[in-house]
Amino acid sequence: MAMAVACSKPSYGAILLTPEVFALFCLFLLLLLSTTATASNSILSGDEGEELESRLKDLHQEILRDEAVARLLQLGQVSDAGGYLERTFLSPAAVKAGNLIRKWMEDAGLKTWVDNLGNVHGRIEGRNASAEALIIGSHLDTVVDAGIFDGSLGIVSALAALKVLNTNGKLGTLKRPVEVIAFSDEEGVRFQSTFLGSGALAGVLPVSALQISDKSGVTIQDVLKQNSIDITEDNFLQLKYDPESVWGYVEVHIEQGPVLEWVGFPLGVVKGIAGQTRLKVTVTGSQGHAGTVPMSMRQDPMAAAAEMIVLLESLCKNPDDFLSYDGNCNSSTLKTLSSSLVCTVGEISTWPSASNVIPGQVTFTIDLRAIEDMGREAVLFELSDRMYRICDRRSVSCRIDRKHDANAVLCDSELSSQLKSAAHAAVKRMKGELQNELPVLMSGAGHDAMAMSRLTKVGMLFVRCRGGISHSPAEHVMDDDVWASGLALLSFIETQL
Repeated sequence: MAMAVACSKPSYGAILLTPEVFALFCLFLLLLLSTTATASNSILSGDEGEELESRLKDLHQEILRDEAVARLLQLGQVSDAGGYLERTFLSPAAVKAGNLIRKWMEDAGLKTWVDNLGNVHGRIEGRNASAEALIIGSHLDTVVDAGIFDGSLGIVSALAALKVLNTNGKLGTLKRPVEVIAFSDEEGVRFQSTFLGSGALAGVLPVSALQISDKSGVTIQDVLKQNSIDITEDNFLQLKYDPESVWGYVEVHIEQGPVLEWVGFPLGVVKGIAGQTRLKVTVTGSQGHAGTVPMSMRQDPMAAAAEMIVLLESLCKNPDDFLSYDGNCNSSTLKTLSSSLVCTVGEISTWPSASNVIPGQVTFTIDLRAIEDMGREAVLFELSDRMYRICDRRSVSCRIDRKHDANAVLCDSELSSQLKSAAHAAVKRMKGELQNELPVLMSGAGHDAMAMSRLTKVGMLFVRCRGGISHSPAEHVMDDDVWASGLALLSFIETQL
């Protein structure tokens, strides 16, 4: 039954409110309320979007993440090889990479130059050019078939942080000079001698190193001349920095291990770096026909080398079984060795290297690392003694050359504390709350900080890498972790304002 309602104002006429009209009226109200709520939500989303955009701008995402990642990818394409990444000391690709880095240094507002060992420098003097300088650096060279983050991340992150300061007009207000250095050679791939770049600046690289040759007989001095660098003993010695002119050295580097990924942190503070020794072992026997020399009469250097390599593996896996307690090797040393000692044979070659010839000579390399120097020396002594005995028993000659030694390094506690605070602040700014302390780690890998520790106090930050994989094209750092490393460096450098 219809219900009629008469309006009080006859001029509007009478409106008949039927159930159909009432339903339409309710639907209209619902649509009106829904539209209002949507508009309200749109306004709220707009506010949140502006807040997020403001936050990202405050965290300098465009420079510290987006541009930094793009530059890492660009550097990763600069290679001497066609199908993989390889940049060795002052190779064409290394020179090209150096020029690119120098361009980015200038983009960050730095004065740039290349020194007589191919290191690329960028410097801002700040308010007081005579004050002790903060040096930030890492290496531009790579291993063979490398990943794109090892070394390059430390350079790119440092330049990104300084570019932020330059963009904000604060670069000139630094209370001390800040210098970024892209070291020419840390890996030692070509000349089997690491830290050429940083070692020269720290004063630990002898002038005789210029005569070290690669497999083709080309010396370091030859390579420098090929790149129009006419180095002499005098200008080589002038590469060394005056310790009184340097405040400290900081390096950001990928962890090259799985710990940060396992604990779920993008950054960690480095407590120290393991000591390292590289050996070249040459075993010489009697070359002969593979089919005519009886097994009992052979002086086979390959078999001797194989036995020595198995010995190395056994000793490094179970040092307790080989080392005895004495004045130089106590229970604490053995315990440390058991958890930190690592040994690797990464290269082996034979002469004349033919399938039907008993080799006349076999050469292989040993890379041995440990946190404690005394323990490392004890292992080297025991290893050498046992290898010589193997050679004597097999009637072959054995020569063991120490090609590289670097003592373990402890990072400066005050500098590490400042880096830890900066990293903590950076991660907290990105993630909001941060429940746990940043991890503190030891480094089993060698870094330029080892050489620079002979010049000044050093501190390091590690950046998480996927699976702990490094020295491989599978090496990977997430974009946001690149961002975190740049933001941490920025926070640290801002303490120098």
